[in-house]
Amino acid sequence: MIILKFGGSSLADPECVKRVASIVKRAANRKLVVVVSALGKTTDRLVAVAQAAVESDVEAQIEALRADHLEISARVVAGPDLSQSTAFLGDCFEELQQHCKDISACGTLTPTMSDAVLSLGERMSSYIVALALRSHGLDAVSFDSREVIVTDDRHSEACPLFDPTNQRLQSYVRPLVEQEKVPVLGGFIASTEGGVTSTLGRGGSDYTASIVGAALNAQEVQIWTDVDGVMTADPSLVEEAHRIRRMSFAEASELAYFGARVLHPSTMAPALENEIPIRVLNSRRPEIEGTVITRELPKTDAVAKSIAYKEGITIVDIRSMRMLMAHGFLARIFNVFEEHGTAVDMVTTSEVSVSLTVDRTDQLDAIAGKLSEVAQVELRRNQAIVCIVGEGIRHAHGISAKIFSALEGIHIAMISVGASRLNVSFVVDEADLSEAVSRLHRMLFAEIDPEVFA
Repeated sequence: MIILKFGGSSLADPECVKRVASIVKRAANRKLVVVVSALGKTTDRLVAVAQAAVESDVEAQIEALRADHLEISARVVAGPDLSQSTAFLGDCFEELQQHCKDISACGTLTPTMSDAVLSLGERMSSYIVALALRSHGLDAVSFDSREVIVTDDRHSEACPLFDPTNQRLQSYVRPLVEQEKVPVLGGFIASTEGGVTSTLGRGGSDYTASIVGAALNAQEVQIWTDVDGVMTADPSLVEEAHRIRRMSFAEASELAYFGARVLHPSTMAPALENEIPIRVLNSRRPEIEGTVITRELPKTDAVAKSIAYKEGITIVDIRSMRMLMAHGFLARIFNVFEEHGTAVDMVTTSEVSVSLTVDRTDQLDAIAGKLSEVAQVELRRNQAIVCIVGEGIRHAHGISAKIFSALEGIHIAMISVGASRLNVSFVVDEADLSEAVSRLHRMLFAEIDPEVFA
């Protein structure tokens, strides 16, 4: 059994959906489960609708979204299935209108309401894609992921509850696969134990695919997107970036966490635990072998696999003489971030100061105000984290010196070597990001191992 996940960019228009159907049909000699994101930019558009519904009329936005879904459905669904699709979409948009009325009446957009609105994207796409697969001769069936993916009550970024989720996937999805049907599930969406719609956070469809693959003991999880695989750097910054043929779960996890846009940060955990390879592929160029992510790797002299980055970073500098030989001071600092639900990426400390980075800024003023009660606080905005990732870093000597040499003339605000010894991360001004990544790529990938890079 294999799990095939298709992102929104792979479902952007009718031709894309037909291409996806062809990819699935070519794999139909194996048992399949398909997981899909919302069509194209639907999630972004639903976010805009939900936010605008608080205080304005959103009928025009809803109608534009309706027209786009109906057009795609009309061009990819054949025969009597088209009337079913039209009716289903009609029900979904009636539900969307009602949600918007509720948001307007409430005067605010709560996380629960947001989840209810955003879930419609995947619910509609999974229905349309299932019928498109049927038009290509496959016995496909749309299955509402909310019936099988169970989460806690933390709406907008819910955490899966694996025991009930695995039981439901085994009870409801596996029998469909055994009957040689192709279940099509919407990624990203789920429900709480009480049956309230929840979501796994933006990009969570990859996570859904991994959860499904682990529960059903799949042989492989395929993530189909719009790039040839995981690259040595963002091609929009480095034209000569190479495709990585093979990488480890640990490397992929580090890259995802530090901003690589191909994979959701949580994707690797279920697959790693169950030793299920993940393959990243390009739906627009399915002949490319992509990138395979596994636990074990062939030996290579390559120090690094890829360079990731995060923009929109703020450095929080905290300085206080109270830190000198004081027990519990750091705990007090991190408790402030915990209270405001703000995660920290990098941390450096000295005897009387600590500097850390955050990418969520909506709570920063409140955090700074609280910290100012016990320390001097300075915020440095418009920064970027650059992260070099690779299993070879743990064996490389002088990697920090080489980085500083390559980045001569670019101010490095912070630098950190990960405890796993798989990454070296540092912070630069956003204005220097492109130049920093380009220089590092030239230094690290001047020569490449053809067994590892393409």
